[in-house]
Amino acid sequence: MAYTVDTILMLIAAGEASVGIVGNAFIGLVNVMDWIKRKKIASIDLILTSLAMSRICLLCIILLDCFILVLYPDIYENGKEMRIIDFFWTLANHLSVWSATCLSAFYLFKIANFFHPLFLWIKWRIDKMILRTLLACLVLSVCFSLPVTENLNDDFRRCVKTKEKMNTTLKCKTNKAGHASVKVNLNLVMLLPFSVSLVSFSLLILSLCRHTRQMKLSATGYNDPSTAAHVGAMKAVISFLLLFVAYCLAFLIATSSYFIPETELAVIWGELIALIYPSSHSFILILANSKLRQASKRMLWNVKNILKGRKC
Repeated sequence: MAYTVDTILMLIAAGEASVGIVGNAFIGLVNVMDWIKRKKIASIDLILTSLAMSRICLLCIILLDCFILVLYPDIYENGKEMRIIDFFWTLANHLSVWSATCLSAFYLFKIANFFHPLFLWIKWRIDKMILRTLLACLVLSVCFSLPVTENLNDDFRRCVKTKEKMNTTLKCKTNKAGHASVKVNLNLVMLLPFSVSLVSFSLLILSLCRHTRQMKLSATGYNDPSTAAHVGAMKAVISFLLLFVAYCLAFLIATSSYFIPETELAVIWGELIALIYPSSHSFILILANSKLRQASKRMLWNVKNILKGRKC
């Protein structure tokens, strides 16, 4: 690629990652400060903090991978050094997705109203289960990430940077099927948390419909706290689902890019699109959470006052 194209794409990647890191760091900082102040942490805050930390790691790793691809291609070609990045990328990716899934399930059990015994049993115990569930997600993420410490991506890295060489090109063609099967299996694992979030969203819709019918029969109106909670939770879950689909498509483009003529360009574009998911969803969560929303307003007000003071 031309030097100017490299520079522009790297600047875009750095901008996206910086915005996402600021948003997720804000979520983590507000919740940790509240934790220190109150000497305890709410379940929703624990999930959001875990999600924010995993996404900060994910953003940093994606940005690092993009920089290495453009600025230090020799490192990128050496699979032994890149396996560490592959491991932490997969770990942060899975942990982020599973934490978002926990958030979707938490919204469901806290807000929805169903009278099935199993649903009620979980609803009453959901706060006590959150910490153990997040620890289980961490263990699952580590288990799913261990296979990439092998040489699963070595040929892919080499093909991205040295595709024009004849002997390497022939080797790439030989190993495409194996690399593709590995990536398909890793991506299929992500269908489980995606399915859980999709089911949570569907049940929230069903619960809202039932609640709306009850409000209509009782003639109490629709602007009650339960309806607002349903709508807010549904917005957070559907935004995660849509952004996650875009992220998976971008990740598929990046990891399968040596099927495409401009391999390096395809990898970078895939990573640029992938950065949108962990960056933008954090701001959606801030707007959906009353504590975070109020904290952001206070922060913007303080920044505004500081800027006014400097002008004076």
